[in-house]
Amino acid sequence: MKRLSKYHILPAVLLIAFGAVLGVQIDTYLTDDDLGTQLDKMRQALVVMNKEYVDPLDAADVAEEGIEGMISSLDPHSTYIPADRAEDVKDQYQGSFGGIGIVFEVPNDTARVISPVAGGPSEEMGVMAGDRIVGIEDSSAVGLSSNEIQNSLKGEIGTEVQITVYRPTMDDRLDFTLTREEIETQSVRSPYMVDDRTGYINITRFTMKTHDEFREAASTLLDQGMERLVLDLRGNPGGVMRSSWQIANEMLGEKMTIVETKGRSEQMNRTISARPGGMLADQPIIVLVNRGSASASEILSGALQDHDRAFLVGRRTFGKGLIQKQFDLGDKSVLQMTVGRYYTPAGRLIQSPYERGEREDYYEEKFSTINQATYHLNEYRESIPDSLAYQTDHGRTVFGGGGILPDYVVQPDTAALSHLVQSGLDYAFARKWFGENETDLRETWQDRPEEFQSSFEPSENMMDSFWSFAEKNGVQITENPDSVDTAERVYAAQTAQDEQAFVATRVKGYLARLIYGRGVARPILNRADPIFQEAMSLWPSSQDLAAYHKTAAPTIQQN
Repeated sequence: MKRLSKYHILPAVLLIAFGAVLGVQIDTYLTDDDLGTQLDKMRQALVVMNKEYVDPLDAADVAEEGIEGMISSLDPHSTYIPADRAEDVKDQYQGSFGGIGIVFEVPNDTARVISPVAGGPSEEMGVMAGDRIVGIEDSSAVGLSSNEIQNSLKGEIGTEVQITVYRPTMDDRLDFTLTREEIETQSVRSPYMVDDRTGYINITRFTMKTHDEFREAASTLLDQGMERLVLDLRGNPGGVMRSSWQIANEMLGEKMTIVETKGRSEQMNRTISARPGGMLADQPIIVLVNRGSASASEILSGALQDHDRAFLVGRRTFGKGLIQKQFDLGDKSVLQMTVGRYYTPAGRLIQSPYERGEREDYYEEKFSTINQATYHLNEYRESIPDSLAYQTDHGRTVFGGGGILPDYVVQPDTAALSHLVQSGLDYAFARKWFGENETDLRETWQDRPEEFQSSFEPSENMMDSFWSFAEKNGVQITENPDSVDTAERVYAAQTAQDEQAFVATRVKGYLARLIYGRGVARPILNRADPIFQEAMSLWPSSQDLAAYHKTAAPTIQQN
């Protein structure tokens, strides 16, 4: 490798990057004597390394390591995104990309198409659910990871890509030449009517298009008679903050504060308030949250909780109250750096405590407190100091200092067989059984999703196979009551019998996901979702909150 000249490599790279990060000319910052001194020190160190180090240095590698080192000394949510990952990250926020329009998974070593996107290039050219992607262009796709396949299929809109699929139902290979189109990544999934009054919407993340998707879903459900809404934010890591504000605006009254942001720049110090004309001004709303709900999800759920607008059900959220902004470093890499903090309308900072540069300790402490809030709720509540207790608009107590604690916490029964089933046994078995019976399943049900939802029932043979699968994975079913030991995963045969319907529903839901995708699966899985089912029993509390936004209001249930 060629030794690099001290006149054109790392010092220039880092100085240019530093200027790009701050979005201004470097000279602006060199007026600070201390900063200028430190930049000179960095430059000199890099020149010495480049000239004197025993092995030749690569400018790009050392620059990236230097940036990552600086970032690691900051808060735990500031990150450096290399150029080869930056485009994927931007796609997640934009809500669209150039692609061929398929939903796929890689269960073993070969990608399986779950479903082509309606109206996309794959559907139009005849790619079908169940097809295996065995080739992309002139190369084998067998053994590629999900990310590798995704990167090979994505590209500039209007360009072509050739894929080869193996179709099990025909036992044949087919070639397709597909023209990439703009593919929207749906962040609002599975909207449906639970019953004749209750609508359900799941938001998986917040992109630039999430608000439009939410309005479309809510409008459809309102047309179908929706009088109350379950908004599922579980597992939603956040994303574009603006989208969460816009959705909160659909549910809050005029001039109600949605969020307050604070930072070093004047632009960051602002208060976002609701405008009139929201779609869901006074309908009862239940919001589902858990440890995977973070950032923009916490902005939305926190605003609704502080204004007594929605009843929160589930488990404590992640606790990310820092705002990141992306800065382009000139080579397509990105510095995603914290520039502010957000506060809920009651003044709560939801960010978990941290020490700069101590990321490992931060996550260890965070998940320890999340587990305490999940499994030892009373102890967790007692550990929160009075200084972190706040009042909602109508006097309910809520907490800051680390995530959002729901109004009603659904604590898992770790000794229950159903809890063990949900830990992954259900999906693992469904994938195994699907792989062994895919051809018959598709021939019978592929074009009949509504009938599958209403009519398909796992057979007795399938359920026997599930319990055999469970035993092979460390679960023991015994006829002897004295042998039961849930800590050792030994359960009574009667318990297994009692959980049969629950397990069957879970397996059916995951089979629907493998055949059709999440849209068909979610209504089924919700029937065997303890948090969802508990929430459906709590509508009186949600209705009481909604009454505040009409006229009067009585008592609210909390646990």
